[in-house]
Amino acid sequence: SGFNANSRFYENATAILGMTPTHWRNGGQNIVIFFAVGICSLGHILVAQSEKGICAITLGDDPACLLDELQKQFPRAELVGANQEFEKLVAQVIGFVELPTQPLALPLDIQGTVFQQKVWRALLDIPFGCTMTYQEIAQKIGSPKSYRAVANACASNKLAVAIPCHRVIRQNGEISGYRWGIERKEKLLQREKSLHHQHDRLAISKSD
Repeated sequence: SGFNANSRFYENATAILGMTPTHWRNGGQNIVIFFAVGICSLGHILVAQSEKGICAITLGDDPACLLDELQKQFPRAELVGANQEFEKLVAQVIGFVELPTQPLALPLDIQGTVFQQKVWRALLDIPFGCTMTYQEIAQKIGSPKSYRAVANACASNKLAVAIPCHRVIRQNGEISGYRWGIERKEKLLQREKSLHHQHDRLAISKSD
């Protein structure tokens, strides 16, 4: 996992996870989480933020289902509907989802196991407009036989697009499952590929 003992993980946990392991395990007990639901080109989007940063970006067809998922993720947290100031942050997240050419310029409160953390950090290194296979991610994190666990870590991601699990595909090039629907994954990849090609053409024309 990259740590010699559990104590080493917990010593580094605040920097890695944002929310402490105790709060995470306890379903967000004594934590206030602000949330709001908006609409983007991929459907409804829910954005939630703890005191540490963005803790959920989820996509779906039904806003009630998105809220229900958030409640299940943090059953003991105090969920507070967004105010006008928070809605500006949501607009920033939606703008990023529509055009994720650069990493989201907001703090992320990421909760997961040590292995999931390693996978998600590897995902953040995948450039815009590019993809990697589950096997390549497994090799990158030093666990070449753990590609199935890598797939599970991608499926456990709660920060759509911000942690770009949509950029991971099968070894044969096929687009596999996506937590928020394979059609959304295909749309994200097609959009990024198109924008990447436009950027390359623009760079070539400038050099000429």
